[in-house]
Amino acid sequence: MQQGPRPNFNRGGRNPNFRREQQQEHRTNRMIRVPEVRLVGENIEVGVYRTDEALRMAEEQGLDLVEISPNAAPPVCRIIDYNKFLYEKKKKEKEMKANAHKSEVKEIRFTPNTDDHDFDFKAKHAEKFLKDGNKVKTYVQFKGRAIMFKERGELILLKFAERLAEVGALEGMPTMEGKRMIAIFAPKSAKKKPGGPKEAKEDRPPREDRPQQPREPRPAAPAAAPAPENKPE
Repeated sequence: MQQGPRPNFNRGGRNPNFRREQQQEHRTNRMIRVPEVRLVGENIEVGVYRTDEALRMAEEQGLDLVEISPNAAPPVCRIIDYNKFLYEKKKKEKEMKANAHKSEVKEIRFTPNTDDHDFDFKAKHAEKFLKDGNKVKTYVQFKGRAIMFKERGELILLKFAERLAEVGALEGMPTMEGKRMIAIFAPKSAKKKPGGPKEAKEDRPPREDRPQQPREPRPAAPAAAPAPENKPE
């Protein structure tokens, strides 16, 4: 049985731009249907304009009329290149996302019999983790009768804390959790070294080039009284 043509439900008063308006973040150009708008931005005189006049100004500059604050009375618009605006906004969001670092907790495992070579290898990894802004959870795993050597595990973790002192801070003394002795390190914020360059002081001219302040003349010393003459009697 042959079916007839499907009825067209889109016929009638449907707005062809409805879907586009739903997808677009801002209303632009002919999507702005209020009678007047407030224009802000560069290369224009800030003020309230009729919407058709604002559209004409945007068209003359080859730009778009973009509604940036729809809830204001009247809505606030700018005349800009909308595609360029979206590109720069997306680029900025991407940069912010790349710079936003999510802190993680990295784990490093020791045993009571960890040798010096393995200790140094794991210390270098921990230093890198802390410099990247991550926390480091270190633990000594005790198996079987090795639980008798808790002191050895504590010494390893305290030695590890001493090794990481420049880049990480021990959040607390090592604690036992089951058959593990655990210590957690948090990254230290970068601090200026005390031996860094100091602020330059104001240059002073050499001593001989300094302007000499006029000195007040000292009062002359009183003349010495003449010695009495010896007259013959």
